[in-house]
Amino acid sequence: MATEDELRAELEKLKAENEALKNRGAKGVSMKVSEKGAVSIYGMGRFPVTLYQEQWLKLLDMADDIRAFIKENEAKLKKKE
Repeated sequence: MATEDELRAELEKLKAENEALKNRGAKGVSMKVSEKGAVSIYGMGRFPVTLYQEQWLKLLDMADDIRAFIKENEAKLKKKE
């Protein structure tokens, strides 16, 4: 059976590993070209958001509409913390 000091050392090790994993994910948003020639955005969630260029351009053209929709529906929408 592990001693109290060994358990504390293991706890500290696990806390450090957990913090390192959190920091690795906090490096921000990045982009790359996918194998199929689409634009993939990484860092917004568990999976990348991937669209072809014309889809991104259409979405970007709708930016004001999307912002207005979010504002109008803010009470119904959840926020990821």
